[in-house]
Amino acid sequence: MNRYAIWKYLTIALALLVGGLYTLPNLFGEAPAVQVSSAKPSRPLPTDLPTVVEAALSTTGLHPQASSFDNHTFKARFINNDEQLKAKDAIEKALNPNAANPDYVVALNLVPRSPAWLTSLHASPMYLGLDLRGGVHFMLQVDMQAALTKKAEALGGDLRTAFRENNIRHAGITRNGQTLEVLFHDDAAMKSAERLVQDQWPDFTAQSAKQGDNVLLTLGLKPDAARRVQQQAIKQNITTLHNRINELGVAEPVIQQQGLDRIVVQLPGVQDTAKAKDILGRTATLEVRMVDDSSEAKSAELSANGVVPFGDERFLERSGQAVIVKKQVLLTGENLTDAQPGFDSQTQEAAVHLTLDAKGARIFRDVTRENIGKRMAILLFEKGKGEVVTDPVIRSEIGGGRVQISGRMSTQEANDVALLLRAGSLAAPMEIIEERSIGPSLGAENIAKGFDSVTWGFVGVASFMIIYYLFFGLISSVSLAVNLLLLVALLSMLQATLTLPGMAAMALVLGMAIDANVLINERVREELRSGVSPQAAIHAGYDRAWATILDSNVTTLIAGLALLAFGSGPVRGFAVVHCLGIMTSMFSSVFFSRGLINFWYGRQKKLLSVSIGTVWRPHGDASPTASNGLGTE
Repeated sequence: MNRYAIWKYLTIALALLVGGLYTLPNLFGEAPAVQVSSAKPSRPLPTDLPTVVEAALSTTGLHPQASSFDNHTFKARFINNDEQLKAKDAIEKALNPNAANPDYVVALNLVPRSPAWLTSLHASPMYLGLDLRGGVHFMLQVDMQAALTKKAEALGGDLRTAFRENNIRHAGITRNGQTLEVLFHDDAAMKSAERLVQDQWPDFTAQSAKQGDNVLLTLGLKPDAARRVQQQAIKQNITTLHNRINELGVAEPVIQQQGLDRIVVQLPGVQDTAKAKDILGRTATLEVRMVDDSSEAKSAELSANGVVPFGDERFLERSGQAVIVKKQVLLTGENLTDAQPGFDSQTQEAAVHLTLDAKGARIFRDVTRENIGKRMAILLFEKGKGEVVTDPVIRSEIGGGRVQISGRMSTQEANDVALLLRAGSLAAPMEIIEERSIGPSLGAENIAKGFDSVTWGFVGVASFMIIYYLFFGLISSVSLAVNLLLLVALLSMLQATLTLPGMAAMALVLGMAIDANVLINERVREELRSGVSPQAAIHAGYDRAWATILDSNVTTLIAGLALLAFGSGPVRGFAVVHCLGIMTSMFSSVFFSRGLINFWYGRQKKLLSVSIGTVWRPHGDASPTASNGLGTE
């Protein structure tokens, strides 16, 4: 009756093994480290960087405990903070001889102390939030007026194209703040332009006025449209920051809107505020322009002191070669919806496949049709400095919104270019108006306090259960410990972020998880009180308590899912741990605890009593536990 099949015991053993394995990395803690990344995301780290760093450290007598390297970051781990600071200075001096124009970002960070064999099994500690791990916090102000100005500039380019396609003659388009002024020589052309604006750009108002012999048409955004532009600008900035920071290796950043025009950025583990600014400063603006292939432009490309033709600008490729491009911007990152690395289907060369929105596809089709055989440059602007990512030759008209960039690229370069293009551009510039850092010592203090709360909560619950339910209470306490083990393992496997509210949810889960065992134990007592044999009481107690346990946990889970769906920030952190804790508690409180009871009592053929505390009879006589030598029947 009370015996588990062998596969159920194997399932329990496997759950304990996996839970212990994935919980283990959290016990090693984190060590101070120095992180090196490229100052320009378009340039991956050189393969010999670890050798250069080790040589720089050896001159100061420092030796890292461990190091890791990939295309985006190099991390060296040290014993203590003193060695970390000395190593940072040595690496900074070796890699960035010109401090005004650094090639690398050298920042302080924290990395797990997990041994290599655990890392090889992909067992990693769960992420810790800013309040537990330390890190940097920024408040950024979005320049909403600049977003409106950018919208007006985009309209100016669209108007020139639309007037040319509809054969509407004008005497010039100028931008005055956030409005556009179009000058016409006659009323008929102005009326045609006004009708075109009303049909294609309903978000803009048009007002005409006489200006001598000419007619001036002034275009401005409607108030509702201006608010939409500002809302879209802050959403695009948040998305751009997410893409860039996530893909450059900053683990679990928090990037969210606060108020109407502010963005909060939290980078856990990053200790150097100045270098964190560099990470944020990597957000780039993407532009597509035509390359000037005239003889004057070619002469200017060959000589650093050459005169750049009027209407052109000089930029450098990653190789250092100068490229002369026209000032007119054809497309920006706003028109790009996706960029993925791949291969040219004909030549099998590395390529980048771009997807444009409807407006970008139309512009790109017209530009490629009119400039076959010429070069088109894709530029990336970072901190006001532009760089040519690639400048392919236009072979034919390209329509449909799908574009391929190929030639002179390795597979890694195609991946890097796709990363940069996919990250997009800022819809409006931002300024840091608040910054602060939380040191790892304060985070360690928060961890200690949270750990104490969970520990004392567990000790209190376990003590009560053992005193009141004796051996069954001991089994319940062991199940509660397994619940905590599985919860931490699950958070680590999912690489969830644990914050102080999450630790509060852990303490709450301990109190809630024991409810199931209380229901089971009381149900077993009730069966014993009715005169049922101990084996039958155990069986009935677990079976009949299951429906109640399921109902109570499902209703609590619904509330947790509501917090997860509609909450944000600390509320979501609480909800994640809360929901996962409910699922692990159902496994440990019912399946695991019954396995232990079956293993202990199920093998006894003639079970006369069980240790479950005092069973009160209906007529007032109490039946003691088996520990007193008396049966419960």
